[in-house]
This record gives sequence, C-alpha cells and structure tokens, in this order.
Amino acid sequence: MNPKTREKLLQVSVATLATALFKRSLRNQTIQDVRPVKPKGQNMVGPAFTLRYMPAREDRNQLVEFRNPEHPQRKAIETCPVGHIMVIDSRKDPRAASAGDILVTRLMVRGGGGIVTDGGFRDAMRIGELDMPSYHNRPASPTNLTLHEAIDINVPIGCGDAPVFPGDIIVGDDDSVIVVPAHLADEVADEAFEMTAYEDFVVEQVQAGESIIGLYPATKDESMNKFTAWRKENGR
Repeated sequence: MNPKTREKLLQVSVATLATALFKRSLRNQTIQDVRPVKPKGQNMVGPAFTLRYMPAREDRNQLVEFRNPEHPQRKAIETCPVGHIMVIDSRKDPRAASAGDILVTRLMVRGGGGIVTDGGFRDAMRIGELDMPSYHNRPASPTNLTLHEAIDINVPIGCGDAPVFPGDIIVGDDDSVIVVPAHLADEVADEAFEMTAYEDFVVEQVQAGESIIGLYPATKDESMNKFTAWRKENGR
C-alpha cells in the first residue's frame, strides 16, 4: 500500500474513518463485535488477506485433517504476505477457535501485520502478549474443527457483518476494526488525517470551556480562524 497512506492511517481512529466512509454512503465497514485481545496503544494497518470458514461436517473435520500440508488454515498462515492483516470469517461464532497461539505466533514471525476474526482465539492470554495486534470476539478453547471448516483463502468474505475483499485496507485501534475499500484508501486517509487535526483542536477548546455550538461541527468563521492559528502554532 501507499506508504504515505499507511503513515496517515496509523494516526487516525476507527471512529474518524467510519465518519469519512459514511460521507461516502458506506455504512457497514466496521467489523462488529470484535475487540483487541490486548490493547497495544497503536494502530494496526495493512491490506487484507482472508480466510473463510464454513459449518463443519463431521466426516471431513477430524484431527487428522491437520496433518494435511494443504489444510487451508495452515496454508493461510504460511502464505499470508508480509505486512498483510489476516481477516477470518468465522461465521460470527466464537464457540470454537479460529486459531491458537502457535499459529498466530507463526504469522507474527513471518511478518504478518495482524489478525482479526469474528470468532474467538484459543490461548488468548498468550496471543495478547505477542508483539502483533490481534482482534476477536472472545476466548474460545475448542478447536475450530468442532464447528468450523477452513474452506477458502483470499476470497471475498464477511467478517462481523463487514464486507472484506482481498487487498482492502484494514485499520484497527484499541476500540475496534474497520475495512477501507482499497480504491478509497488514499482519499479517506487524507480526509481522516485532516479530521483528526480538527478534532484534536476541538478537544483542547472544549477542555478549556468552549461550547460545542459552532465549534463541532465548525459552523462559525471564528472557529476556523482559531483552528488555522492553532495548526500553525502546533505544526499540524
């Protein structure tokens, strides 16, 4: 992805991106019911690499399946490109794990930029300690084979009700995760970066006792004039 776009997306919130996408009539880009396994205090940013699960059928999902070197779950971990975010469609079902700490550690060592599932992770407490952002619904101890079959890699998926296409830009903060369509990433990053500067200015003004009327949103020339002076003073 564009390095300048990535740098801007590292500095904006998912909430701000949601507003920028809403302006473009995109209402369902936030991945619902996922949260950081452990907050990292910095954004996760990267292109999507997807893994899709379907309901498990018992005769196809025994432990012996993990001996298959072409098993889609294992293969996805071993082929996810450096810097990409693995996004897993686990059918919004956290009763069985999408992956565990060994696989997520392998993804991290290979240079993965992060991992997101609308299901759960087993060994979540260990995953939370890894130096890679990870997001899930909640911890889940049973193996995915009990309920889910990994069936396809790097195809369009739904994750937490959000549509995710391979190469879309995934941004996660300490609140949640959002999907930015790849063709909009540059312009959305530019707008969100500008919005963030104004929001930071607004926070300072509100903390100093200013009313939000005319300030947020900016409907008074006085507010914009003060913002212009604030930007110059703060190098923003």
